[in-house]
Amino acid sequence: MAEGKKGFFRRLVDGLAKTRSSIVAGIDSIFSGFSIIDDDFYEEIEEILIMGDIGINATTNIISDLKRKVKEQGIKQPGECKQLLIDSIKSQMDVGEAAYEFENRQSVVLVIGVNGVGKTTSVGKLAGKLKDQGRKVVLAAADTFRAAAGEQLAKWADRAGVPMIGGQEGADPASVVYDAVSAAKSRNADVLLCDTAGRLHNKKNLMEELGKINRIINREFPEAYKETLVVLDGTTGQNALAQARQFKDVTDITGIILTKLDGTAKGGIAVAIQSELGIPVKYIGVGETIDDLEKFNADQFVNALFDITTEE
Repeated sequence: MAEGKKGFFRRLVDGLAKTRSSIVAGIDSIFSGFSIIDDDFYEEIEEILIMGDIGINATTNIISDLKRKVKEQGIKQPGECKQLLIDSIKSQMDVGEAAYEFENRQSVVLVIGVNGVGKTTSVGKLAGKLKDQGRKVVLAAADTFRAAAGEQLAKWADRAGVPMIGGQEGADPASVVYDAVSAAKSRNADVLLCDTAGRLHNKKNLMEELGKINRIINREFPEAYKETLVVLDGTTGQNALAQARQFKDVTDITGIILTKLDGTAKGGIAVAIQSELGIPVKYIGVGETIDDLEKFNADQFVNALFDITTEE
């Protein structure tokens, strides 16, 4: 297990290499280039963080936190601020243990996201993770809109060794969820994972579809804990943030799965999403295999961003 964790950390370090070259190299040059801590020093850091897709809101919070700590601790040398900056970024991103409540309860997890972000793949990986934790999982192939989504999910279900309930292409997604809820209850499943379509260009349809699905879950499975995760493509930077906002407009989102962090220059978006929307990034994906989805860990992420190797 430790080996897998180490492997994931190294992949995360590699995946954040481009982000690191844009953020960390710039920050290091500021720390070595400034001899005093003044407004220009803070402005330079601010600019680099914003350019690194960390977002205006998160950056403002990080800078004000840094200023406060520098004042409180009476720090005079720019170089002494680096660890404080790292700690401030970490505190912006900490999700806390309560974020994974659904893993310990009988729950229904809706996974939404536009086509091409790795949604179905993330559902499959999450199913594998939960099964490895000893949870009894049922998958619902409720993305009946996209051709081959069901087939793709069936392959992941097979890999993860969990049953899948599907419908015909073009079938009513709510009816698939209805059947899946019945199956999950009769099999006494711990987690029902639903892969649903996310078509943002027609928000009205999306709202109606999710509304219908939620009504069925509330009526047929009222005792289940409900979680709604949005899958976003980390390579799209600010566009991912815009998508998260749009999804937030149509439904209650409890968390984010951020995919494709292998080799993107946009890794800072993980900080931005959490800060701008108040929605935690709960999982991150750094590759294609079933083990390449991990719980988001602020310490691990920021350490990977700055390539800090810890002794764990």
